[in-house]
Formats: sequence, C-alpha cells, structure tokens
Amino acid sequence: MVGVRVLGITGPKKAAKAAPATGKSARYYPADDIPRPKHSRAKKHNAPKVRASITPGTVCILLSGRFRGKRVVCLKSLESGLLLVSGPYKVNGVPLRRVNQRYVIATSTKLDVSKVDVSKINDAYFARVESANKEGEEEFFANDAPKPAIVSDQRKADQKTVDAALMKVVESTPLLKNYLGSNFSLKKHDRPHKMVF
Repeated sequence: MVGVRVLGITGPKKAAKAAPATGKSARYYPADDIPRPKHSRAKKHNAPKVRASITPGTVCILLSGRFRGKRVVCLKSLESGLLLVSGPYKVNGVPLRRVNQRYVIATSTKLDVSKVDVSKINDAYFARVESANKEGEEEFFANDAPKPAIVSDQRKADQKTVDAALMKVVESTPLLKNYLGSNFSLKKHDRPHKMVF
C-alpha cells in the first residue's frame, strides 16, 4: 500500500514530504535550478551603549590611530555607537572624525558644546566616495609614492563652522587651549591604573 501512494505523488511539495517518509527519492524534478534564499539569523543590532563618563563636551584622550595621545572634544555619539570628536583642528590638528569608545579615555574636563551644531553630521557623512577614474594594474605598480588624501570643500566648510563655535568655548576657559594642545604620554614609573584623569 505504501508503494501505491508513492506512485501517485505529483508536484514538488508532495514529493518533498513523501521522500523522507518513504526513503525513496522524489519523482518530480524541477526543470530549472531555483536558488532558495538561505535562512538568515541576522537581526538588527542596536547601537552599543556609550559609557556614562562620555557625554557631549567631554574631553577625551585618544589611545590609538594616527592621532594617539591627542586630547579631543567629544561632540556627540552617532547611531553606529562611534563617537564624533574634534580637536579642534586649529589647536591640535585633529579634524572631525569618528572614534570607537574603546580607544578613548574620558577625562573629568567637560565643555559646554550646546551651541556647536553637528546635527547634519552622521555616519553617512564619513562614507568613502569611489573615484571615477580607477587606475589600471600598470599605474598601480608604477606609482609607489602615496597619493595625498583629497578633502572635499564641504568637509572643510563644516570643519570651519564647528571649530568657530568650539574655539569660543575653548578660549573662554583659561589654560584649556594649552591643555588640548599638549599630548598625553606615560613615563617609566607612571601607574595608569592609579591615575585620575
């Protein structure tokens, strides 16, 4: 009786159900290979929680990257969980950039950055723009000299507006400009775990 049922199977769904039950291969084969979408367990991840010590206006010390040892001002936390910081550029040469909070020491120095407008700056602002003229293989190997980074006029204008508002706050506080301009470093007998920043 079981064999009679298998002969009567028609259609892909019935064949797929009957195959494991009977142990026989399905008699229906699709004419084309239809790609099935793979089951994805990925879900939308929320942005990492920012430490309580890091708030807009907190002076932070960068621990890695090109500007390690520099003191910067945290302007806000972005949707990705990264921090938007600036030097300001006039004081220590650190432009508007994103920084992971793991590579930052938050100090007890805080500034009032409520008048600094950074509402337009988000994660998409820092997306890379691919150049229209891509170099070929010969040009790639021929030019060993590194090419200078080209900063757009929009970024330069945004940097100036942010720095102008930030410099008013910095210059109103005594010795803050010198503090932001100095680099952080550890000496031989310094104990960072006992330091109060």
